[in-house]
Amino acid sequence: MSRIEKALEKASQLRQRVPDISLDLPASNQISQSEPCKEQYPIHPQNRCINNALLVSANGSGSPIAEEYKKLKSNLIGLVRQGSLSNVIMVTSSIAGEGKSITALNLALSLAQEIDHTVLLIDADLRKPSAHKYLEIEHDCGLAEVLENKVEISNALVHTGIGRLVLMPAGTVSQNPVELFTSQRLTQIIKEIKNRYQDRFVIIDTPPILPFAETRTLSRLVDGVIFVVKERLASQATIAEGLLALEGANNLGIVYNEASICASDDRYGHYYNKHYQQNIS
Repeated sequence: MSRIEKALEKASQLRQRVPDISLDLPASNQISQSEPCKEQYPIHPQNRCINNALLVSANGSGSPIAEEYKKLKSNLIGLVRQGSLSNVIMVTSSIAGEGKSITALNLALSLAQEIDHTVLLIDADLRKPSAHKYLEIEHDCGLAEVLENKVEISNALVHTGIGRLVLMPAGTVSQNPVELFTSQRLTQIIKEIKNRYQDRFVIIDTPPILPFAETRTLSRLVDGVIFVVKERLASQATIAEGLLALEGANNLGIVYNEASICASDDRYGHYYNKHYQQNIS
């Protein structure tokens, strides 16, 4: 039995055990202009714990950092409700190491904790996938196999057991995925997801935009881009070049990551310490 056949068999067994993992995308690889998906298997929120300090949104933490992700989530929801944004968002940065994957994960987790929001997180970093590692999920296939037409989209989805979050892992690691991302198949997949899952957020974690061409291709297909900048890492010239590379995409804004906090501006510490002192006095 080939590796792909094993993956298909395992995915089939998994769906039988947990029927609500399916996003019910059609088996066909053709672009569907059908009505928005009416879920055959609704995704019910679950509460698996993740013990990773970087995923502050995983367990409903009220930490200052988690609150910042909630603000980001609120801004995103506001744009969608105003009708100025659809549901497919990608997260990138100018260079590696700026925290785009952690930002994408925490944003997806924060959205998935909401009662009204189901979320599909796609790990599109085929060179250095990480989402499945952070979420402690094993998989046999993912986006790479979907792009190569080796598996159907629904067979590459995994329910994380955290809120209403479903993950499409990156799949097989590739050091040269440019051809996959420039193929018509990628356009088909994005259109399919947009058309059938209009009521869901789709968060896509991508490679940094300056070193790799596939990120630029993807940025023109999604509805909006969140650009992550880590303090003291990329130079201003690099950031400007990264933003220039997003020309033609809908750049929603910048997440300034790992920013220094001035002691005089420690608004969270002041608020919570005051509340705590009042309660114990």
